[in-house]
Amino acid sequence: MVEQTYTFTIRDLDFYYGTSRALSQINMDILPKRVTALIGPSGCGKSTFLRCLNRMNDTIPGTRLEGQVLLEGKDIYALDMDLANLRQKVGMVFQKPNPFPKSVFDNVAYGPRVLGITKHKADLSDVVEKSLRRAALWDSVKDHLHEDAFGLSLGEQQRLCIARVLAVDAEVILMDEPCSALDPIDTLKIEALISDLREGYTIVIVTHNMQQAARVSDFTGLFWLGELIEFNPTEKLFTNPDHELTESYITGRMG
Repeated sequence: MVEQTYTFTIRDLDFYYGTSRALSQINMDILPKRVTALIGPSGCGKSTFLRCLNRMNDTIPGTRLEGQVLLEGKDIYALDMDLANLRQKVGMVFQKPNPFPKSVFDNVAYGPRVLGITKHKADLSDVVEKSLRRAALWDSVKDHLHEDAFGLSLGEQQRLCIARVLAVDAEVILMDEPCSALDPIDTLKIEALISDLREGYTIVIVTHNMQQAARVSDFTGLFWLGELIEFNPTEKLFTNPDHELTESYITGRMG
C-alpha cells in the first residue's frame, strides 16, 4: 500500500491574538493538487487559519502559535525556516484585488525580477506570458501589457494577482475570499480558473459562499468559534455530514 503524502499536515494547532485564543486544537491533512475549502460564519477563524499556512500572521504583533504546521514534512515554524522561500512556495490571493501601481507586465514580472528567477529579458517575457495564460488573462491584456494595471476590471485585477503568484513558481495557492468583491460573471471565471489550476497546484480557499465551496472543492472544512468541527470530502460534508452542527449550518438553521 502506498503511503499517502500531504502538502500540509496540521497538528494540535492553537493560535492566539494576545491572550485571546482564536484557533483551538486544529488537526487537518491537505492533499496535493486538490482544492480544499474552508467555510463557516464570520469571525470563526477561517482566515486566521489560512494565514497560518504561510506565516502571514507573523506580521501582527502579539500573535502566537502552538502546535505544528508541516509543509511536505518540514515545520514551517522552525527557527531556520526561510520566510521568503516559504511565501514564494505558498502564495496568497487576498479578498480584494491588490495589484501594484505598475503596468500589467511589471506586476507579473516583479516577483521573478526580485527573486532572480530569470536571467534574460526574453525569459522574463516568457514567464509573464505563461503566467497570464495560466491565469486566463492573456487574451484580454496582451495588447495592454504596458498600461496601468488599475485600468483592468476588478475580475481582471484578481486574475492578475493570481498570475503574480504563478510567476514565482508557487506550489500552493491560498485564496482568502477571492470572489467576494466580484460580480457573478467574474466569480464564475475565477471558479473556472481554480478548476483548471488544481491540476498543477494545491489550493486552499476561504469562502462564505457554501455553493462555491460545493462547486470548486474536493475537501471542505467547517470552522465554528475557532474549532474545526468537521473536515471531509466535499460531497460527503454537504450530503451526509458527520456532525449535527454541520448539517444545521449548511441547511441555514444556524450561522
